[in-house]
Amino acid sequence: QVQLVESGGGLVQPGGSLRLSCAASGGTFTTYAITWFRQAPGKEREFVAAVNWSGGTYYADSLKGRFTISRENAKNTVYMQMNSLKPEDTAVYYCAARRFAVVENPSQYNYWGQGTQVTVSA
Repeated sequence: QVQLVESGGGLVQPGGSLRLSCAASGGTFTTYAITWFRQAPGKEREFVAAVNWSGGTYYADSLKGRFTISRENAKNTVYMQMNSLKPEDTAVYYCAARRFAVVENPSQYNYWGQGTQVTVSA
């Protein structure tokens, strides 16, 4: 059983930056792919970025160049640096885990954090 805890969300002005963290416990962290999803009010949960068990990274096409995902296995933590934030980035951000490979379908993930709110507003 893997437990995930997100942190780092908050209120930021357009153009600002935030770094989200996803801390994992339980399981063997190095065998898990960790993915960030987000869900805005009235919208479906969407894939944002992911890192697989060996460190390979994946991004939603619309976010490439603004978001950077990384993992620090020694701390059982995945980070997502978000730069040049826009109001349309406002959402609850969730991290999720599954063994080894990244997929973009949220239904394929076994473990989820509780989410962290990101609000981009002037």
